[in-house]
Amino acid sequence: MQLEDYGVIGNCQYAALIERTGAVGFCCWPRFDSEPVFAKLLDKDDGGAFTIQPADGSLGTQRYFDNTNVLETRFDAPDGSFRIIDFAPRFIQYDRSFRPTKLVRIVEPISGTPRITIKCDPRLGWSKQVPQREIGSHHISYKGFPAELRLTTDVPISYLEGITFALTERKYMVLSWGEPVQEALTPLCERFLTETTRYWQRWVKHTDVPPAFQSEVIRSALALKLHCFEDTGAIVAAITTSIPEHHGSGRTWDYRFCWLRDAYYVLDAFRLLGHFEEREQFIKYLLNVASSAADLDLAPLYRIDGGTNLEEEILPHWPGMNGDGPVRIGNAAALHKQHDIFGEMVLALAPMFMDQRFKAEQTHGTLDLLFRLADKALQVVGTPDAGIWEVRKEWEPQTFSSLMCWAAADRTAKVAARHAPHRAAYYKAAAERIRAEILDRAYDPERNTLVATYGGKEVDAALLQAITMRFLPPDDPALRGTIDAVMRELGRDQWLMRYKVDDGLGDTKNAFVICIFWLIDALAVTGRMTEARDVLERVSKVLTPLGLMSEDWEIGSMRMWGNFPQAYSHVGLIHAAFSAAPTWEELL
Repeated sequence: MQLEDYGVIGNCQYAALIERTGAVGFCCWPRFDSEPVFAKLLDKDDGGAFTIQPADGSLGTQRYFDNTNVLETRFDAPDGSFRIIDFAPRFIQYDRSFRPTKLVRIVEPISGTPRITIKCDPRLGWSKQVPQREIGSHHISYKGFPAELRLTTDVPISYLEGITFALTERKYMVLSWGEPVQEALTPLCERFLTETTRYWQRWVKHTDVPPAFQSEVIRSALALKLHCFEDTGAIVAAITTSIPEHHGSGRTWDYRFCWLRDAYYVLDAFRLLGHFEEREQFIKYLLNVASSAADLDLAPLYRIDGGTNLEEEILPHWPGMNGDGPVRIGNAAALHKQHDIFGEMVLALAPMFMDQRFKAEQTHGTLDLLFRLADKALQVVGTPDAGIWEVRKEWEPQTFSSLMCWAAADRTAKVAARHAPHRAAYYKAAAERIRAEILDRAYDPERNTLVATYGGKEVDAALLQAITMRFLPPDDPALRGTIDAVMRELGRDQWLMRYKVDDGLGDTKNAFVICIFWLIDALAVTGRMTEARDVLERVSKVLTPLGLMSEDWEIGSMRMWGNFPQAYSHVGLIHAAFSAAPTWEELL
């Protein structure tokens, strides 16, 4: 299977990938960074799956119910057609979000008398042990998990071991973690479906969209929402682990955690979309993380409960997606120093202090945290770190990290001018000092471009953020020169590589998806709108059939690689669409 053959469902408690085969191919319960219940994605023979498929094993076609995260997979087999409706229940109940750790699967005939097979075959996490089964009259309980795992269904239990049978009517299945189904199954599933569909459609109606690329932005918004862990406010980078960046790369990382940097970019996308509750929830998460970090010595990433136990481990008994391993759990990047995160956390907090709608969140504690983050940025600016690309070689001072330290001082000066005027001049002067340092140590006057490291010659795609962060006026020649240098030196068949240097792990071969969206933003900011729109038109045509994106793009084969769906990539599309789309006035 390829990434283009998967859809995603979820409810801000968990998420799952559904194959076109009708199988649940990856699902970790009870939360994103838990061990998997199903992981066929990483071991097609023995990873565990929950499969509903036609007798001939043919592939289905997938679509989402309009403006929802409810997924339909339709099969047209010789003996008849049928569809599977998959969703994770989510709606408002008793003035609270109802998001149980439950997977609802509804299968119904459309025409003829389709013959199908159903098999629920979970695994006890990374051990791949098969749980014992305890069979009831209308359910199967799977033993050995930390909580009860139960499949409740009106399908005859005798048919649930992969026996082919005729589907003659609508059937219901609910796989639950913890509290099992205790109501009549049919009305429960129908109510869950109706309420969940209504919830997502209402959420979309309250979403701001640009005049063009609306369907792409809506799907990206819905996908991003599924990366939010509502219990703590954390936002995961992706819902998967160990999908390689390219064939044979060995670059197989666990992304089921909260990168502080990624979370900021997701929050900024939600700001464009007109959704703010995610910022409120993430601030609580950030306050919890900050309170546990002495001297604000923040790690780049944390578990979704704020934990720091992220030791990286290779699982040799897992072959990986299509045998392309290794499979990793945990992430050694948690041990890195990445100085840009202090700027991104200031950027996450600062808008709240400039917006009257957030008066309740403008607390002394939150303002103090913002100042402390800015002060930390001033301490580390210009010192070596692993940077945004998390290089695994000797560290150097990274220009992007210094750029974000500048942003921390610059935005804090603006907040201070309104909320603590006596501190504004200090941060404004610090921002000017950092700007001068970057232009002195990370600018190549011969090529008229910023460079990736102090005293270096190479560029990286993250330099494009200097334009959107307003590091210099938009008509400054150095910005145009930086854009042109990045396009010239990192461009590949109209896509962008993130860098060309050795990062300690060997060469990178595939384009990094968000980089092309950074380019679109930069072109738009500097007035090169026709170029920006042309690039966006081209890129929007390579989404999966469901409108989803992974981390990396293989140009030759036109395939997606890397963890999937990737929050970063969908953030990039949203920003680029708002930057490059024509205005409503231009269209009407």
